Amino acid sequence: MNPAMMTAGPAEPRVESPGQMESAHRIEDSSQARCPYLVVRDTDAVREVLHRPADFSPGNALVAVTPLEGPALRALQRVGFALPPVLASNDTDTHAGIRKVVAGFFTPATVAAMEPRIRELAREAARNAADQLRFSGHVDLVQTVAAFPPAVVMLELLGLPVRDLAELKRWGIDSMELFWGWPDEDRQLELAHSAADFYVWLRKLVGASLKAPGRNLFKSLAEHGLSTPEMCSLGYFLLIAGQETTTQLISTTLFRLLEGSAPAGWSDAVSEAGSRSVVRHVLTTESSVPTWRRVAAHDTNLGDALIPAGAELLLELSGNQVTTPAGPGQPTAYGLVFGSGIHRCLGAKLAELEAAVTLQETAAALPGIRLREHQPEWIRLLSFQAPRTVTVTDRPR
Repeated sequence: MNPAMMTAGPAEPRVESPGQMESAHRIEDSSQARCPYLVVRDTDAVREVLHRPADFSPGNALVAVTPLEGPALRALQRVGFALPPVLASNDTDTHAGIRKVVAGFFTPATVAAMEPRIRELAREAARNAADQLRFSGHVDLVQTVAAFPPAVVMLELLGLPVRDLAELKRWGIDSMELFWGWPDEDRQLELAHSAADFYVWLRKLVGASLKAPGRNLFKSLAEHGLSTPEMCSLGYFLLIAGQETTTQLISTTLFRLLEGSAPAGWSDAVSEAGSRSVVRHVLTTESSVPTWRRVAAHDTNLGDALIPAGAELLLELSGNQVTTPAGPGQPTAYGLVFGSGIHRCLGAKLAELEAAVTLQETAAALPGIRLREHQPEWIRLLSFQAPRTVTVTDRPR
């Protein structure tokens, strides 16, 4: 493993910049650990950064926010853990070809063809939640309807075997915290052991996939010329981002709708139009991936601000963006939720479809539910957020 892949940027506060950036803004966890970035909130400026990859490299997109200590690094090294830049963090001329291979599994026709399967899984999960609600009087919608269908959909879409789902979910959450959280040394070691287990599992999956009949992601990548470490690196984050962020989007949407802060009621979500409207509202205001990172490849400018080489930028993709109202035909803040440019999320349409269908089927199966817990614990990481639970009851307040 290259230790450089596992370190964060400088911890010192950066020089304050005018215009679209706020260097005084910091992301802090409960222990007050600071990770200073140049925070870009203006919608047009965010889009400009994403469309200038030669100036603003994605090279820091997957770098651990908190530098890993020796015990955690050694736990990863023991299993040969390596994450060479392949897709999301790749700023070389190999990116386009690799992206084209992966995009072949997320074509509009492929996503559309998955809708009946997505609805089948969502309906089954919603019925199971309804059964549990009748049996115990309460149910957690995160675990019953949001957690597992996105993982099944992702594996099936990529031509991979559907197995070890509980472990995959745990590995995904742990890896998010390891790379985008602020764990102390003891917690880092726990998370590193989890990441190591995931990596070993993934390496075995890659090996088995190359010998399996039919088309799958790793066979296609191998035919393109990727090595096993490169395929493991791509698979490591794709199997997290491709399903865990969708679970988190569904979780937040369910919570906000039941809480009453969405621009619609629970009964409205039964319709296709209602569910899609609520999902888009949450995507725009509070998506599961509210920020993403870039680093200045050299001295450059953003608007009137000089950005020095090596400066790390934190781009707001949803939430408190500052922009002028969009005119006819102009892009809106919603268009940035999944990124923009050559690194835009390949699973954008799939995630939105899964969230809307899940919301629709859950609202139909559980018409009379209310929140049981109005202040659940949240996942709060640098670039990921969602309630950990959405517990509901059918009993009157």
